[in-house]
Amino acid sequence: MVSQITRGIKISVSTSFEGTYFKNYKIHFAFSYEITIENHSKDSVQLTSRHWEIHDSLNNIEIVDGEGIIGKKPVLKPGEFHTYSSGCLLSSPYGAMKGHFNMINFTSTKTFKVLIPTFKLCAPFALN
Repeated sequence: MVSQITRGIKISVSTSFEGTYFKNYKIHFAFSYEITIENHSKDSVQLTSRHWEIHDSLNNIEIVDGEGIIGKKPVLKPGEFHTYSSGCLLSSPYGAMKGHFNMINFTSTKTFKVLIPTFKLCAPFALN
């Protein structure tokens, strides 16, 4: 698990390899990840959007931007947390993801970025 705190918002990430499968005559490596967002600040905040950079060991980079997370825009009061699971496909058994969440502080009405720490994606059979 990796964690990082930005402006009082803690992001923790754990990952899992889900398996391989063929699609369009190409092998894909499936990974899941669970993210916990904890509000350690004194203000209520809301996650509004996300930005991801998904890298694999073949130098493929996929950029993903979107509203909320899995169809939600959670509001977190001080001391609250939100956990969700999602996944990605890679063309190789190694990779990494990083990014940020865009959030709004309800007290100041200002938007800010919360960094998502870089986390590795690795199929266990590929480990030496």
